[in-house]
Amino acid sequence: MTHPRPFSRLGAASLALAATASVAFAQTDTSVAPEAATGRSDREAVRAESFMVTAAHPAAVQAGYDVLSAGGTAADAMVAVQFVLNLVEPQSSGIGGGAFLLYYDAEADDLIVYDGRETAPMTADGGLFLDAAGEPLGFWDAVVGGRSVGTPGTLRLMEVAHGNHGVVPWADLLAPAITLAEDGFEVTPRLAGLLRGEATAARLQTYATARDYFFPDGAPLSVGDIRTNQPFADSLRMIAAEGSAPFYTGDIAADIIATVTGAEGNPGLLAMEDLAAYDVIVRDPICVDYRGYEVCGMGPPSSGALTVGQILGLLEHFDLPSMGPDSADAWHLFAEAGKLAYADRGLYMADSDFVRMPTEGLLDPAYLTSRAQSIDWNAAAETPAAAGNPPWREAALYAPDQSLDLPGTSHVSFVDAAGNAVSLTTTIESGFGSNLMVRGFLLNNELTDFSFREAQDGRPIANRVEPGKRPRSSMSPTMVFDENGDLYVVVGSPGGSRIINYVAKTLIGVLDWEMDIQSAISMGHVVNRNGATDLEAGSEMEALAEALGARGHETNIRDLTSGLHGIVVTDDGLVGGADPRREGIVLGD
Repeated sequence: MTHPRPFSRLGAASLALAATASVAFAQTDTSVAPEAATGRSDREAVRAESFMVTAAHPAAVQAGYDVLSAGGTAADAMVAVQFVLNLVEPQSSGIGGGAFLLYYDAEADDLIVYDGRETAPMTADGGLFLDAAGEPLGFWDAVVGGRSVGTPGTLRLMEVAHGNHGVVPWADLLAPAITLAEDGFEVTPRLAGLLRGEATAARLQTYATARDYFFPDGAPLSVGDIRTNQPFADSLRMIAAEGSAPFYTGDIAADIIATVTGAEGNPGLLAMEDLAAYDVIVRDPICVDYRGYEVCGMGPPSSGALTVGQILGLLEHFDLPSMGPDSADAWHLFAEAGKLAYADRGLYMADSDFVRMPTEGLLDPAYLTSRAQSIDWNAAAETPAAAGNPPWREAALYAPDQSLDLPGTSHVSFVDAAGNAVSLTTTIESGFGSNLMVRGFLLNNELTDFSFREAQDGRPIANRVEPGKRPRSSMSPTMVFDENGDLYVVVGSPGGSRIINYVAKTLIGVLDWEMDIQSAISMGHVVNRNGATDLEAGSEMEALAEALGARGHETNIRDLTSGLHGIVVTDDGLVGGADPRREGIVLGD
């Protein structure tokens, strides 16, 4: 293969993809797509001959299916799907946010990584989230309003990726979302349920535009309501005709800035100059070898590929394949690896364009071997575990960061008939982002992914706010290549900082336990972020509580609503899976 291997001496193998995805949701019209999966948690994997799309909402998947069936590329389908998701799943992603994209070009045998993460305004500094006394604001006090809004990157990312890899005219790809916005889409149980959450509803009614859209006549939208969005359709018509220019330098940009800076009670710093200067960055993938596979993903400013890579690199020292998914030993090891990897994440990982990072050292085989040797088979380590000392002369430079990373994200996976693939994780950060709505779409609260403090105990925090910097993310869009260098797995999930655990678990299910992708996605979650070990409520993992507790784990039974979407490429075609915890489906030819 010719895709970059910046750490080729490790072997190869890229990281996990992550981002948002889907639970099973009954589609209203599958007449043109006979391979739709519409079951719940007991659903079976979907099989197709040559192309496939899986995403968080049936209408979005249908749009992608239509593009692929007409000969469009994975990049074309991504554009159509993202615009529809913005409309029908507005709480999770859209042009008011940011995204990470992995694109596999089959003809060139090349993996290209696009960074469309939001950036901090050029006038922002370490005091952005401090009060008059120099203390951090309450989290939701910082989120709601303009202060938390970073420069959106998703639209520019779509435009760049389409320009490089698309064949369908740009305007044609916006048509499905425009039609749905004008004719109306059906409100799903997930969106309606979120609007009935007391705290969410209160925040979302802070500003009139979002309040009037989500609470028409003072009541929240209900399941089955048909909702139109003419302002969004009007925005898309401008973007269809002129590309991203109206959004970054024109009328839409002016309205974004007016909304952010005019947010009563919590105005922001975003300026026209920030929008006009925004660039998508093409980065090298972060790849790690895992049992002969190359697992590749998004590097800094995402912590996803590095942390997934560390978890896998630690677990490669143990015979997980012989243990199986029912083994308490396997999940004890998984939780212990999570502690160590998240400890390093909290200390070292941030936007490497602004801070020096031991990126290569964190995946150094000797370093991971030494860390793996600290794992006790019989006893859980105390938490928080300390970060390690990877090969890097400045390892003591930073202070640990405990910034939040909340779920408000979606993930989409594609493979087209030519073998090109996309793994896209896309977000507006928390559910409903900043709660500011402009021109029919919500704006992100991505800046709250930064540390609210600049320093701790006299040492700077790597993920502190700086002008133009991209906040650390956990999004983990991932592609896996087999021992021959052929594309094997496309996967990712939403879920905030738990994304890393969700993706790592799914990869272990497929690569170690030879599960089909749907079974690996549906398998219950075990999550450790350098603290308690969370076991997914209502899943088979609840039964692990006693065995893990006996080893010293503090266990919590809780809902863990990932949104994994994945595709496996086999000699016999494609196999896809969508998360039964949300509303997505899989369609293929």
